[in-house]
Order: sequence, then C-alpha cells, then structure tokens
Amino acid sequence: MFRTRIDRPLLIALLLLGLGGLVLLFSASGGNWQLVFRQGIRLSLGLILLFALAMTPPRYFRMASPALYLLALLLLVAVLIFGARGKGAERWINLGLFQFQPAELMKLALPLALAWYFHEHPGAPRWDEVLAATLIVALPAALIVVEPDLGTGILVIGAGAAVLFLSGIKPRYLFGFALLLAATLPLAWHFLHGYQRQRLLIFLDPQRDPLGAGYHIIQSKIAIGSGALFGQGFLKGSQAQLNFLPERTTDFIFSVFAEQFGLIGSLALLALYAFIIGRGFILAARAHTRYGRLAAAGIVSTFTLYVVVNVGMVIGVVPVVGVPLPLVSYGGTSIVTVLAGFGILMGIAAHRRLIDA
Repeated sequence: MFRTRIDRPLLIALLLLGLGGLVLLFSASGGNWQLVFRQGIRLSLGLILLFALAMTPPRYFRMASPALYLLALLLLVAVLIFGARGKGAERWINLGLFQFQPAELMKLALPLALAWYFHEHPGAPRWDEVLAATLIVALPAALIVVEPDLGTGILVIGAGAAVLFLSGIKPRYLFGFALLLAATLPLAWHFLHGYQRQRLLIFLDPQRDPLGAGYHIIQSKIAIGSGALFGQGFLKGSQAQLNFLPERTTDFIFSVFAEQFGLIGSLALLALYAFIIGRGFILAARAHTRYGRLAAAGIVSTFTLYVVVNVGMVIGVVPVVGVPLPLVSYGGTSIVTVLAGFGILMGIAAHRRLIDA
C-alpha cells in the first residue's frame, strides 16, 4: 500500500528540498543549531502528515472540505480577536508550545473547498456559481488582508483564481473579473496601510529610501549579484554572514542561497522546484474525479505562487510582500501545510492508480 500511494519521485524531490533547506538555514542563521532543530521537528511533523494523508481515500477529503474551510475561516476571525502580535500584525494564535498561523491553513482549505463546490455543481460554472465561488475566496482573503498580511492574502486569491480558471469558467467571466479588478485598484490604494503603500513605491524605485524601506531589496540584490556564477561558498558571503541582509532565514533566504552558490546553484534550486511543480500537475491531471483534479491542481498552483512570488520579491520584479520560500524558509505552519497538501495530492493520484490496477 505504501508503494502504491506514495509517489516516489515527488517524495524524493520534497525530501531533497526540505533537507537542503535545513543545511541552508544553518548557514543563514550563523550556525544556530537550535533554529535548525526546531525546523527539523516541523519538517518531520509535516512528513508524518504527508504519509498519513497519502494513505487516506480521496472521498474523505471531499467530505471534510467544507468543514475544514469553515474551521479555517473561524480561526481567521479568532486571530483578529485574540491573536498574537508579531512584526506589527496579528497573524498567530498562541497554543503554548507553538504559535499557529490560520492563514496558512486557509491556503490549503480554500482549494479543497472550491473543488468540493464545483464537484457538487458539474459543468461550466454559471454566473451565480461564479459569484458564490468568488464569495468563498473573498471572505478569507479579506480577513487575512485585515491582519494585515497582504502577501498571504494575494496567495489565497491566486489559489482561488487558479481553481476558478480550471473549473471551466467562461472567458467572458474572466474578462469581467479583469475589468472589475482594474477598476478597484485605485480604490484599494486608499485602504492600504502606510507601510504597504511605501513598499509599492519602493518597488518602483528602491533608491528613494535606501536606508529605510528600500534597504531589504537593495541588500538582497547585492547578495544575489555577489554570488556571480558559482557563488562564494557555503558559510561564506558578506551580506548574510555579516548581517547586512535582513530576514535572511525567512523571506530572503533565497538571496543567501544565491550568494553562496551563485547562478548555477540558483538555477539548480529552481529546477528542483520546477520538477516538483511539473510532477504535481501531472498527478493532478491523472485524478479520477472532478474534485480530485481541481483540488490537486489548486494545491500545486498555491505552491507555484509561493515560489514565484518569493523569488520575484527577492530579485526585485514584484513588491516585497513577506512570502516565505516553501520548504526552505524558517517557519512552522507553512512547512507543515505545504507537506500536508502534497500528501493530499498523492492520496488523490493514488486513487486513480488503484482503480486502473
């Protein structure tokens, strides 16, 4: 059963990424073994959850999807009421031994909920179904942005948009959404926090505040550029080792990697991500049911957005929004939910293999 339900190529790639992330975290943290140990515990918990979910029949995922979505939604409301504050935002619920971030759970719950909804409404979505799906996406996204956590809110919207697109939505609805989004952008500007507006302005010109809001991206580009072709070597590099690079164990850990391993190493890391994403979409396409295809593709789309936004952020092609590099950046809830998502993906793909057998 283990061999039939676990996709070995995908598992090996995830293990390479997770274990490589631990090694990189050791370097980025200046040899902080305690940080690496905590991340290792979280990686282990995520892998246990991956194996458990991969062994679970997909019908249980479909049955639990609405409840999981509602639970994540209630937790988002709870975090606004009595959440733990960190870095100017209320994003965590303190559970004593660790802090839990409900927004990360919603990244997993939302694709499953949308897949369940469209499974219950087969065929190309009508306008009222599209409206209902939009509401399913908008509620958690609004709660996350209010925390404030604009980066995660964007990822949640992106994950929902991916499932909507894959559901067979008519082109005229997509065009209407594009017009609506363009029309609301000027209004949305007035609801952004001051630091969020500053980040967008700094994205256009980091040199306008090189020692303030632009410091992160300037130092990140210096670190990436100093890596050149082959990098400066493991545990080397002035930007990370001399503490010039902020958030080097979380949002900007890709900059540390690029500084130490250069362009060749960075391309190899991106190739590993590309393999995981490609393998994930192959497994999603093999799903036996509409729910399985949409849920699996939504999970992989969310993972893809993680990678694209983080790498784009650190090289300066998208604004700094505080999105971690999946399975590499330091963080608890993120690494567990990402691996749980891939466990669900394997469970869905395995169901098709068992039927074909």
